[in-house]
Amino acid sequence: MAEMLQADWAKVGIRVKIVSYEWGEYLKRTKNGEHDISLIGWTGDNGDPDNWLGTLYSCAAIGGNNYSMWCDEKYDQLVKAAVAVTDREQRTDLYKQAQRYLKEQVPITPIAHSTVNQPLRAEVRDFHVSPFGRNNFSGVSIAD
Repeated sequence: MAEMLQADWAKVGIRVKIVSYEWGEYLKRTKNGEHDISLIGWTGDNGDPDNWLGTLYSCAAIGGNNYSMWCDEKYDQLVKAAVAVTDREQRTDLYKQAQRYLKEQVPITPIAHSTVNQPLRAEVRDFHVSPFGRNNFSGVSIAD
């Protein structure tokens, strides 16, 4: 992935040097802000927009999961307001505003999102793939 990005950026005149570390060292250095660009993955596990927007990009998440080290007061206000609101439409609107603002400011560039494949035998009945990555086998049966 890094080589592909390096080649794409070179086409528009941006020179990038790839530096690689052992995973633990990489995480330590990115959490400390010792990078200009980093490549990291995230999979939401609870279905709430804050699991992305607050956990990954808020000022409070710097030194945690905010590897971009981006901190913006306007963005933070939108996300904090969304967390505090219980009205679904208002909450949705605030998160949409936060997403638009995040996209305009470009502290991150999403590249891809994983697709979960769950192979099953034809005899398996009543198994439902969870969007949260957990398998729940209650109610599952095997046909004769």
